[in-house]
Amino acid sequence: MDPELEAFVPLLQKADLTDPAADRENYAARAAAIPAADISGMEIEDRTAPADPEVRVRLYRPIRTRGAIVWLHGGGFVMGDLDTDHPFAARIASASGATVISVDYRRSPEHPFPAALDDTYAVLKWAAEHATELGIDPDRIAVGGHSAGAGLAAAVALRARDQEGPSIRFQLLNQPLLDDRQETWSQRHFTGTPLHDRGTITKVWQHYLDSRPATPYAAPARAADLSGLPPAYVATAEFDPLRDEGITYALRLLQAGVPVELHQWPGTFHGSLAILSADVSQRQTAELGAALRRALAD
Repeated sequence: MDPELEAFVPLLQKADLTDPAADRENYAARAAAIPAADISGMEIEDRTAPADPEVRVRLYRPIRTRGAIVWLHGGGFVMGDLDTDHPFAARIASASGATVISVDYRRSPEHPFPAALDDTYAVLKWAAEHATELGIDPDRIAVGGHSAGAGLAAAVALRARDQEGPSIRFQLLNQPLLDDRQETWSQRHFTGTPLHDRGTITKVWQHYLDSRPATPYAAPARAADLSGLPPAYVATAEFDPLRDEGITYALRLLQAGVPVELHQWPGTFHGSLAILSADVSQRQTAELGAALRRALAD
C-alpha cells in the first residue's frame, strides 16, 4: 500500500450498513472533515429536475464552461448526498472545466432499485432538454461518478442506448460498483480492506436489490452486449474488492468496440482518493479532470 495512504488506515471507520441512519451520519462526518475545495470563480446553484418525485441537483459552473457531466456520488446506494459530495464535485468541475450536475438520487434501503436509476435518467433528460438554459452544449454531456455512483452512470449509459435516449458523450467511471455476483478474484480475496470489503458490498446489494433478481440496469456487468456505448475512462484501486469487475468491464467495452482508457492505481484502496494530502490522490483527481476535459473538448 502507498505509505502516505497507509498512515491513515487506523483512523478510518468502516461502514457495515446494518444501521443505515447511523452509517449516513458517520459518512457525513467524514465528508465534513475533508478540506474545502477552491470554488473561487465558480458559480454554484441548487435546482430541481422534474420527475416523480422531483430530483434535487447542484450545479457547479466554472468560467467559460461548455460541456457538462451528470455526476453521481458514492456511498453504496445507501449513504451520501449533495453535501457529502460537495468537495469532490467542486474539484471535478475545477479540474475539468466542465459543468458538474451533482444528483441527489434516492437511496436504499428505503428506495431500492430502480429509484436511483430513474432519478438519474430523469436528470440526464432534463439536462439535455434544457441545455441552452443551463449554458451547456447538448452534444457534450457526460455521465460519471464514484463507486455506486459510477455503477449508476454505467447503467444510465445502457438505458440511454437501449431506449434511444439523450446522447451521452463519455462515461467517467471511478472505482465502479458493477456486479452483484461478487465472483471475481478481488471480491473473493479482499475481505479486510479499508473502508469497505466483501461483507460491506454484500450488504450494499441486499439493500439495493431488495431480494429481487439483478438486471443489467441494476448491475451493468450482467449486460450481454456493451456495443454502442459511449467512450469510457475507468479507474480502479489495487486493494479494492471492486477492482477486477472494473477491469473486466473495461476490457469488455474494448472488445465491444468502445474506446476505453483504463487506469489501475497501485497502492490505493477504495475511497482513498479522499485522503487529499497523498500525492497519489492528487494525481488521481487530476487524471479524472483531464480525462473529462479531453472527452468534452471540441
